[in-house]
Amino acid sequence: MSHSPIILAVDTSDFDTARAWIDATHESIDIYKLGLEFFLTFGCEGIESIARESGASIFLDLKLHDIPNTVASSIKSVSDLAPKFLTVHASGGGAMIKAASEAGPDISITAVTILTSLSDSDLADVGFAKDTKSSANVLAKLAVLNGARSIVCSPFEASEIRVIVGNEIEIITPGVRPPGSDLGDQKRVMTPKEAITAGANYIVVGRPITDLAKISLDEMRSGASSILESLN
Repeated sequence: MSHSPIILAVDTSDFDTARAWIDATHESIDIYKLGLEFFLTFGCEGIESIARESGASIFLDLKLHDIPNTVASSIKSVSDLAPKFLTVHASGGGAMIKAASEAGPDISITAVTILTSLSDSDLADVGFAKDTKSSANVLAKLAVLNGARSIVCSPFEASEIRVIVGNEIEIITPGVRPPGSDLGDQKRVMTPKEAITAGANYIVVGRPITDLAKISLDEMRSGASSILESLN
């Protein structure tokens, strides 16, 4: 398989399910996002086992957000896992992002701007003065200035953030749904094709693919392949 821009969100706390999903989709996907749910259940050993057995690249989505020293220590504790991407919250501030980047020089420290489950009113509720797009732009610029090598943002912010960060920084967009899919808890979404056109290097897709496993793994395999084909 040539380079695939799809990252599958492996949102499960069941190890065998995670392996089955990866085995079913590896022809269309080569990066898998393992998040807090999986990490808290299986720890570093589980992440390492998935990476070793599948040969897949790992997006370790821990969304670290703490004082700089704690974040740096946390990144050092998982550095042996050699994830392709490791997330921190950009809102943790420049010093925290810089500490993260210095602690994981061989990892693409990935700064999460504004969660795609949040709307403008949600941000206002927690004290943000700017709307989602303006806030994401500010956070992306701050993150890159402090060493982040990739950015997570909504597809709706991708085009402006691309201008801000340039072409060397990789942009990853969750909040992606194929036409006709249930939006779930996402509020700012685009189709896969729209997100890539907007400037994303990678798109994170979860339930539109993983829910197909409830029908069959063959259906899941077909769903992943269809999304990849839609990007050509």
